[in-house]
Amino acid sequence: MFNQEEYKILIVADKYQTGFDQPLLQTLYVDKPLSGVKAVQTLSRLNRTAPGKEDTFVLDFVNDREAILESFQPYYEFTTVSEEPEPNHLYDLKAKLDERQVYLKSEIDGLAKIYFNPTTRMTARTQSRLYSFIDPAVDRYKAKEPEQEKEEFKKSLRTWTNLYSFLAQIMPFQEPEFEKFYVYAKLLLTKLPKRDISESLKLVDEVAMEYYRLQKIKEGSIDLITGEAGELNGMSEAGIKRAKEEKAPLSEIIDVLNERFGTEFEEADRLFFEQIEAELVEDATLRQQAKVNSLIPLNTHLKRCLSTN
Repeated sequence: MFNQEEYKILIVADKYQTGFDQPLLQTLYVDKPLSGVKAVQTLSRLNRTAPGKEDTFVLDFVNDREAILESFQPYYEFTTVSEEPEPNHLYDLKAKLDERQVYLKSEIDGLAKIYFNPTTRMTARTQSRLYSFIDPAVDRYKAKEPEQEKEEFKKSLRTWTNLYSFLAQIMPFQEPEFEKFYVYAKLLLTKLPKRDISESLKLVDEVAMEYYRLQKIKEGSIDLITGEAGELNGMSEAGIKRAKEEKAPLSEIIDVLNERFGTEFEEADRLFFEQIEAELVEDATLRQQAKVNSLIPLNTHLKRCLSTN
């Protein structure tokens, strides 16, 4: 459409921020926060050459230079992944999805029997038969409460399909049940009701725009730093809601230990804790456990040792 004279502006929410290739794009107006890979993918829509296109221009109303620089720097010269995707995560996430009791194994098997049949022709009647195995799961999903639980299920289901689609390209799976569930889950995602954003965005009289001012903050290019390698976090526990790991000063940790276990540790006992940590690191059994199970951190072993002594 940009090849026609009457079309010169494209208003975008999310859909065209990634994977949209239009070499004629030259100017980008940004009015929403961008960070990480989303910032890189969005601003990179301008990185295409076209006859007569000599430069590009970005007018950003929201983000500062430091945030954009921080987003682009990890991808500039050399990028590594801190943690590779763990295939076993597929099993963990699938178990969490099963616990929600939204779908039944018989429904997955019934859909797969039709879908993978080499004689099946994709007609309107066939589509209706496939949906007959999906609709009961949709009804169970709608009946779930609270709303947050439904959103978590949908997010986890989408994460599982994306992770399986990625891993299936680089490693062989001996799990036919995964392939059947992948087909079922992809179709189920298309039928699950979309969240009504209008219900969560209600502007009342208390919210009003009284003053609006345009002010130029910065102008110029953002120079990326050479000689620095970037590191990205791999997909390890996506789709599974876990409590965030919290850090606290040693003095607070000692107070918690004293209160919970009736001990009388003080700041001067720091060497005692360091000795325990050193002994745990030297323990061959714990080292082997750490290699095969990354989900049990060292502080968990420390708590176990204190609770048994």
